Amino acid sequence: MKRYRLALFVLVGLALALSGLAPYDRTTWWLEIFPILIGAPILVATYRRFPLTPLLYTLLAVHALILVVGGHYTYARVPLGFWAEGLFGFARNHYDRLGHFAQGFVPAILVREILLRTSPLRPGRWLFVLVTAVCLAFSACYEFIEWWTALAGGESAEAFLGTQGDVWDTQWDMFLALIGAITAQLVLTKLHDRVLRKLLGRHEGVAVS
Repeated sequence: MKRYRLALFVLVGLALALSGLAPYDRTTWWLEIFPILIGAPILVATYRRFPLTPLLYTLLAVHALILVVGGHYTYARVPLGFWAEGLFGFARNHYDRLGHFAQGFVPAILVREILLRTSPLRPGRWLFVLVTAVCLAFSACYEFIEWWTALAGGESAEAFLGTQGDVWDTQWDMFLALIGAITAQLVLTKLHDRVLRKLLGRHEGVAVS
């Protein structure tokens, strides 16, 4: 487990360093990778007394890679999005849609794990509803950050916003985060409960019922 965590940390660190080499827009790069600069030190500082499941560490690493790629190219110019645009006939680069889906998908498992370990909540409908609500609230707060960035930066913030002329971009972003949060819980709940039981049994002597 320690080696696996280290491997993920090195992978994300290398990707972050490479993404910082001549990014399309340096300010946008800083704005996009900022969550990593906040989250990574927290994970390092807490991995001994509050280790997370391997599943969650993996999801967080994947989310970080999505952010660094978007930061390097800006979301509207990621080559993967252009490839999908040509393949499926999309009217725009949809890489930012992937980013906002992940913004709901990954935090859903993070919030679920924290609530199961620090609150009286158990797996069930109330946990599902609360996790979904927290993820949607987080997505809305992120849209506030984009709004404030636009007000402060004017046209220079366009690369960070990545609206690509879509007047409903904010609504799409929050909707996809919502879909991501719901999907993560529907698809990963059984696996998450299993790895969480294993982790808690090893570190805390507690099991998820």
